[in-house]
Amino acid sequence: MKDFSLPAIPQRVSSVDAYRGFVMLLMMGEVLSFNKVSEALPDSAFWAFLHYQQSHVSWVGCSLHDLIQPSFSFLVGVALPYSMASRASNQQTTGMMWFHTLRRSLILILLGIFLRSMHRDQTNFTFEDTLTQIGLGYPFLFALGFRSERVQWTALAFILLGYGIFFAVYPLPGPYFDWAETGTTADWEHNLQGFAAHWNKNTNAAWAFDRWFMNIFPRESPFHFNGGGYSTLSFIPTLGTMTLGLIAGKWLKNAESSSWLIKRFVITAALLFVIAITLNLTGINPIVKRIWTPAWTLFSGGWCFLLLAGFYFIVDVKENKSWFLPLIVIGTNSIAAYIFAHTINDFIDQSFRTNISQHYDLIFGEAYRTLVSGTIILLVEFWILYWMYKKKLFIKI
Repeated sequence: MKDFSLPAIPQRVSSVDAYRGFVMLLMMGEVLSFNKVSEALPDSAFWAFLHYQQSHVSWVGCSLHDLIQPSFSFLVGVALPYSMASRASNQQTTGMMWFHTLRRSLILILLGIFLRSMHRDQTNFTFEDTLTQIGLGYPFLFALGFRSERVQWTALAFILLGYGIFFAVYPLPGPYFDWAETGTTADWEHNLQGFAAHWNKNTNAAWAFDRWFMNIFPRESPFHFNGGGYSTLSFIPTLGTMTLGLIAGKWLKNAESSSWLIKRFVITAALLFVIAITLNLTGINPIVKRIWTPAWTLFSGGWCFLLLAGFYFIVDVKENKSWFLPLIVIGTNSIAAYIFAHTINDFIDQSFRTNISQHYDLIFGEAYRTLVSGTIILLVEFWILYWMYKKKLFIKI
């Protein structure tokens, strides 16, 4: 393996931008709607596979799509050591950096709420959105950025252990439990049994918290449950994911050689996988993304370390940056890409229907219409991002 020393002066690492761009492309690619193609071609194992990988699993387990949010959160942590070093080199005081951190946190929370409120009659106060979850945990991550690696690992352990205990001590549904308040049923096929039942959908401690917290805010109707089982308090274990990214970012920034760094990433991933899978198989803690269980934090963190190692090896060590230019274009403007995916998809599609043809997406037949419209949307959005990249227009918070 070719070794090279990383620069002491903080600068962008191409592999990080490529990994971030890959994650954002997966999210933007939802417009391709593989599920509709799979429904139109029910005998195709190929489209069934793509459908599965573009969907969130019902409860326990993991698909490629489930790795989008943890990867994005992980990369926030990876970028923090570079951001802090850059601001320090610009003579920013700790107070100035804290002001920026709190401002960024507030903007992320409000932007997440704003995007979730689009096309609604009133503000939709919800806090399980990716941006909002990151915003809620970001000040704590920044505080950890000043601490040693030992303190960061200790904080991670306390976060995950404390969150696990919080769920474990919450009582399980009794014989007179009102399942209508949960949006699920006692015999739902994905319900876990035994001790693992403490992490079932909408009968857990985080769900109970949201039944109080979410109703503090003005709503069209009282909050009873989140249909997907997501919860506000997931920002706490998400902070654990960002802490893993923070540790990875410090290793990346301070690595003396590429071989040392990749070995450390791979070994860490293996250890995280072993712990997470053991917790899941023994019933101590299931791997559930929707409520971000401690086991999920470790399991998804393992994938994040592996993916970062892979991109780092291919892009930076093998010097194949040009191959990944499209991903780098997206990754360097990830906030813009995120906003585009939540705001202009319908506008682009409707513009083509108005100016080209109402049925422009039927060129290859009914089964593939979402692939046509989705590809058009992705190309237009990429064109905008590429123009911004060439003009050095980057949206930063």
